[in-house]
Amino acid sequence: MIDLSSLPYRPNVGAMLFDARGHIFLARRADLPDGIWQCPQGGIDPGETPEEAVRRELEEEIGTTKAEILGEYPEWLSYDLPPHLIGKALGGQFRGQTQRWFALRFLGSDSDVVLDRHLPAEFDQWAWVPPDEIASFNLGFKKILYATLVPALSRMASPL
Repeated sequence: MIDLSSLPYRPNVGAMLFDARGHIFLARRADLPDGIWQCPQGGIDPGETPEEAVRRELEEEIGTTKAEILGEYPEWLSYDLPPHLIGKALGGQFRGQTQRWFALRFLGSDSDVVLDRHLPAEFDQWAWVPPDEIASFNLGFKKILYATLVPALSRMASPL
């Protein structure tokens, strides 16, 4: 049995990417059998700022740099992995993640989204989703996190 209190949180960023209508980019994870959907997110590399990390993650995960930062959630949000993932996910080294979330405006076109720029691809499907429909997707154990983030970050990205 792994002592959860002995494991740290992994520093991470999240990107809530909004199109001109104020819809949110949501993608289905390719590596999970349950059809889990999420926004792009990923670890912060040593020496990297959260702003640099969120831009890098967008390029790595969805193949685009065509976005501007509109704002960020005012505090770090942490979550613990479900018990069955402790010691397996995140290289087995972390109890969960502490995240800095950003609202970004997508400045490109749908053809600028390339899910397989880096292999293996993190996502296999994506959609622009109205904020009030995000909760209807399978968000897995991050559903509570999204319930906090969607209203807060959506206020930063009103439709153009």
